[in-house]
Amino acid sequence: MSKASKTAPKAAVGVRQSMAWIHGWLGLLAGWILFAMFLTGTASYFRPEITRWMQPEIELRPVSTATAASTAVAHLQKLAPDAEQWFISLPDARTTSTRVFIRDRPNPDPNAKPAPRRSELRLNPATGEALSARDTRGGEHFYRFHFQLQIPHPWGRWLAGLCAIAMLTAIISGVITHKRIFVDFFTLRWSKGQRSWLDAHNVSAVVALPFHAMITYTGLITLVAMYMPWPVVANYKDMSTFETAVFGAEPDAEATGRFAALTPVAPLIAQASRQWDGGSPATMVVRYPNDAAATISLFQNSKDRLNARGGSIVFSGVDGRQLSASPSPGPAAETAGVMLGLHMGNFAGPVLRWTYFLLGLAGTAMVGTGLVLWTVKRKRPNAAPFFGLRLAERLNVGAIACLPVGMAAYLLANRLLPVALPARADIEVSIMFWTWFGLAAVACLRPIRRAWTETLAIGAAAFLALPIVNALTTTRGFFTSLAKGDMLFPAFDLAMIATGALLAFASWRTATPSARPVRERAATRAPLQGAADAA
Repeated sequence: MSKASKTAPKAAVGVRQSMAWIHGWLGLLAGWILFAMFLTGTASYFRPEITRWMQPEIELRPVSTATAASTAVAHLQKLAPDAEQWFISLPDARTTSTRVFIRDRPNPDPNAKPAPRRSELRLNPATGEALSARDTRGGEHFYRFHFQLQIPHPWGRWLAGLCAIAMLTAIISGVITHKRIFVDFFTLRWSKGQRSWLDAHNVSAVVALPFHAMITYTGLITLVAMYMPWPVVANYKDMSTFETAVFGAEPDAEATGRFAALTPVAPLIAQASRQWDGGSPATMVVRYPNDAAATISLFQNSKDRLNARGGSIVFSGVDGRQLSASPSPGPAAETAGVMLGLHMGNFAGPVLRWTYFLLGLAGTAMVGTGLVLWTVKRKRPNAAPFFGLRLAERLNVGAIACLPVGMAAYLLANRLLPVALPARADIEVSIMFWTWFGLAAVACLRPIRRAWTETLAIGAAAFLALPIVNALTTTRGFFTSLAKGDMLFPAFDLAMIATGALLAFASWRTATPSARPVRERAATRAPLQGAADAA
């Protein structure tokens, strides 16, 4: 055998071992945050449904977009006719209420104290009347936490981006490391200690590998203008010029101060729908209502198409004539919009949305099993664990077992807190984090096996309690909603029961000692297989 042929296998071994080292350490250092990002991001695929569940007082039937827009404008004409801007989020099949934000005109006196920001309003789309419902952030909280991590802007997004880069690197290095990647996909051995954790990690990674790569890469692309602003800065004088070139957004004109009645909006929606080949608007923005310079902007609903950045049309708010429309997107804008659409999944119907959800859970399991595998691999019989191993074990419990308990506490707080409690939405969010971090602190005081068992059992009890608490505190219980044909609440209850059962099973498994001890690898084991186990 020639010297070159002997060197080639050694080089392959060296590359795989290097990739295994990168895969293991990057996965560990970013894994705890990635687990939280994956879990809350997966829940966000049903954020409109979570919000509807968290506001059980709202029970509406869908109406046409034109009706919802007209009734919202009529309500705002009474409430804030002199506002600077009305931001109207129109309902659809998943969000049955109309959401309204009002921005008041600034006080001309520079020394005057700024007026407090108005809170969001929810309107009955059929009548335009304000809906009375408990204050909550609903599913929006999980969505925002997924990429902002409850850290002030922009630092949370920067941290999420760094973790996404680590995730993408871990995916690539994991593929290079695993020599038997497709064989491992069909291998799942139970009660084998470290081998079982490696099998679980391999299966959860390979079964949805294209999804994991897609969701990580598109997540980075959605915020790439913030991470890499230099192309825009080098080619455009300011952001308004860039937005005009890409989205056709003309700079806003100033108010004239001359009164002019606002034109009806229903004909504008019909005209926009024709231009969008049947598409419907998701958002309507009225700037300077009842002013001679008023404009009405309609933004296309991304749920009608894969490109999440749909078209927009700007009309005169006085006579209804079209002032401008977004240009046909160029290759870069089209690609960015499709990437965003793939990541958010708003275009997905029920079956595809559930597929996204299940694949997201597979990604969560991939990260979680990888974190546990890192600690299991480094345990040695009859040897005291070193500090780094003990720290990683506690952080694993805090991230993997305690975060779901915090999410359940967030949902339970929505039902148990008084409906009229001031700052109620903020208190719900605080309860989630106090539960999460408080339980993690308590788990640090328990033996590691008991910490896993007890924390998972608490999570199981919390999720299983949700359907009961919902039935006792609202009129939207399982059987009542089922009788009315309202499937959202029964489906939510079943999802909570399934989650609780899964956590209960995990608690039982952690309480049961492994039937077979972990065997040390033989010294003669092939180096390539050792590199695969390191991933």
